[in-house]
Amino acid sequence: MIDFTLSPGQLATRDAARTFASTHLRTAKATYDQIPSHAQRFQSLKPLYEKAVKAGLIKGQIPTPIGGTSNGLIEAAILVEEMSAVERAASLTIFGTGLGLTPLCLSFKPEFAEFLMPFLSGEGSPLASLVFTEPGGVANWLEEGPPGLQTTAHLDGDMWILNGEKAWATNCAGWDFQGAELQCVVCRCTNLDIPIDAPPAARIMILMVRREDIVAAGAGAFEVLKHQQVAGWTAVSGPHVKYTNLRVPAKNLLCAPGAGAAIVQMSFEMSACLVGAMGTGIQRAIFDAALAFSKSPRGGSVPIGDRQSVADLLIDIKMRTETSRYLTWKAATKLHSDLPNYDNCRELALEAKVYCSDAAVKSAVDAINLVGV
Repeated sequence: MIDFTLSPGQLATRDAARTFASTHLRTAKATYDQIPSHAQRFQSLKPLYEKAVKAGLIKGQIPTPIGGTSNGLIEAAILVEEMSAVERAASLTIFGTGLGLTPLCLSFKPEFAEFLMPFLSGEGSPLASLVFTEPGGVANWLEEGPPGLQTTAHLDGDMWILNGEKAWATNCAGWDFQGAELQCVVCRCTNLDIPIDAPPAARIMILMVRREDIVAAGAGAFEVLKHQQVAGWTAVSGPHVKYTNLRVPAKNLLCAPGAGAAIVQMSFEMSACLVGAMGTGIQRAIFDAALAFSKSPRGGSVPIGDRQSVADLLIDIKMRTETSRYLTWKAATKLHSDLPNYDNCRELALEAKVYCSDAAVKSAVDAINLVGV
């Protein structure tokens, strides 16, 4: 049976997200829009983020079995759509923490509880980040032959030594650019006990770097080399950072060499569904703005929405929005409920990411044509 009726829990998630968005997100852009510095625009959102923490929006991205309140990807997609329909930059900082926690949630063990605790407390403004992309690119990171990841780690006694540079990782530098509360850093193990002919995936590991690890390592162990502004995301932090002989306790090993690649891929595939939800939310905002504009006669005798060419553009935007939502929901349902056949579910998640992103661009162009710049 196919049913698109939201459950009571899903309705509660939608209503809570809608209330938070209308109360706090709607005015967020006015907070940062006049600030010239990209880094300072991001920092200006800290009070709003604290409100999101108190409202349970961080805990709501952590699965219920390990202490959070999330009941699956469908609820997450509903949350993301509602917030993205109102404001994107502040929302992405909130969801960036969710992505940063995903490897920990997927690999959770009781001994990792201390790493998750700050994000369950409902207090403060803790940021998390999945630190993966490198300045030279990572498209072929698991391919035989190329150098692969340039961020490396090796075990020295009971400490891992981390070196390398990363870029574009949302939230990785924290609010003061001295490091987030938790960074899940994807790196390549250079321990000598790994055979030289081992496949690249056999060396991929994930280290959890906490703020206190950076403080203990001293000056120069973690640096922000450049604040990079992403087009369209004018208050989001994803800087170019560098780790230099950063010493991380052995207990911070989230995924041992050989286990990291699968968790990284699964994390991004789950987030692909949520990118689809972002595209859906953005299209909602586009449609609402275009529809409001179309109700004006613009110097004519009837509202321009009564003209066939304008009405056709509105219909196209609306149809893309609806198809984006249902593809996202299908992908999230399949990915969450059919884990034994996970490899067969990945395609839908990636389709949702690509289709909904492209649809949002097409809808924006249609709205521009409707307005008639």
